[in-house]
Amino acid sequence: MNDLTDLDAHALSRAIHARAVSCREVMRAYLSRIDAVNAGVNAIVSRRPDVELLREADACDAELAHGASRGWMHGMPQAIKDAAETQGLRTTLGSPLLADHVPAHDALMVARMKAAGCIVVGKTNTPEFGLGSHTFNEVFGVTRNAFDRSRSAGGSSGGAAVALATHMLPVADGSDFMGSLRNPAAWNDVYGFRPSQGRVPRWPVADAWVALLSTEGPMGRTVHDVAALLDVQSGWDARVPTSIATKEAYAAHVDGLDPGGVRIGWLGDLGGYLAMEPGIAQLCERALKRIEGDGGAVEPIALGFAPERVWDAWLVWRRWSVAARIAPHLTNPANRARIKPEALWEYDQGQGLTGMDTVRACAERTAFHTHLLTLFEHFDALAIPTAQVWPFPAEWRWPQQIAGHAMDTYHRWMEAVIYATFAGLPCISMPVGFGKHGLPMGVQLIGKPHGDLGVLQLARAYERIGVGPSKSLSAGGAESHRRERA
Repeated sequence: MNDLTDLDAHALSRAIHARAVSCREVMRAYLSRIDAVNAGVNAIVSRRPDVELLREADACDAELAHGASRGWMHGMPQAIKDAAETQGLRTTLGSPLLADHVPAHDALMVARMKAAGCIVVGKTNTPEFGLGSHTFNEVFGVTRNAFDRSRSAGGSSGGAAVALATHMLPVADGSDFMGSLRNPAAWNDVYGFRPSQGRVPRWPVADAWVALLSTEGPMGRTVHDVAALLDVQSGWDARVPTSIATKEAYAAHVDGLDPGGVRIGWLGDLGGYLAMEPGIAQLCERALKRIEGDGGAVEPIALGFAPERVWDAWLVWRRWSVAARIAPHLTNPANRARIKPEALWEYDQGQGLTGMDTVRACAERTAFHTHLLTLFEHFDALAIPTAQVWPFPAEWRWPQQIAGHAMDTYHRWMEAVIYATFAGLPCISMPVGFGKHGLPMGVQLIGKPHGDLGVLQLARAYERIGVGPSKSLSAGGAESHRRERA
């Protein structure tokens, strides 16, 4: 058998349950991989002691010996994004204020993954409070791109994406506010799926009634792995009234789509509205159009709704949401000096919001969602590049300009990801290959309301035509880039 860490998660689960390999062997293989790779990329943090992990792996083997399995993830190593609570394991959100915080409970998503059999080996790095698509913080430092360690990993699920791309994890969990599952997936050549709002309920939360912008979700090196992890993470919970009650078997049906006749609306750079570095839109469109060989169609379309309206309303929602998250830490004024400037900017901007500002932003969000429904009368999915820039130097905080266009906020450079988020729609970032400098990129597929399975099926059809993640990364970087370059 090849190195166990080269198996996709689906194959690994089969091998474990067939007892072709022991959970102890799997754990040892992944710990060895982490030892070889993590020091160079800094993706996995708060790692637990090997002796504890091997003891838990032995317990999983003992259960299998007696014919018992906890589920699909039985004995599989998993590192949880450092934004989700983990019982007995510190959860810092990348903030010095929370550097020693050890929760007494697991978040709902974590509890579900543990119940399905995973063994938590540690956490994955995230930017402070998950803000900004560049994973660095004062607690653990910067996480570096899987393909070029001088470059950003993206974020906020940057640690998760890099750990997955470098085969330190078989699958990865994350969360997505402004593209946090999608941007790092694109920049590390893996799949990142933002589920429909409510598909993966989040608990605990301060306000279970207001469906804001963030959701947890899965990442994988294959679409099947993404679907299988979504099976584990999703499902109604009585404590989260906005959670979706219906549940589908995503992994079992992910191969159920014939792409013949499928119509994809290609949004590109929104008619020049989105500043974009050279080569990105062309690479995305070229990769996406390969689905036409199986009878699908990719047609350029206009958004048909002023993107300025979406951005202005988005800013209100984001400031409202982020300010509420930062506010508890500022009850002590001395903490202000220990919070990063971008988080303070969000908080300060939020102080000027009025009730009518939020009402108008809610109305705009509703109008935008209603407009997208008219596009889905003609198209099965909408497509747009996942990022507007190639992975930038790791020492930057954020790009100040794109192709000569100045960015007026610390997150304006990733505007392309807000459309699925703002409409609460399912969206996957799929690998499209590498640019001329050897850096990865991805394209987003946005699906219909509650159309998570349809998005995964279309992504799987795309994957079958041969566009997908690199099969192997050495400890020192990419061994080969199999796809064409821009």
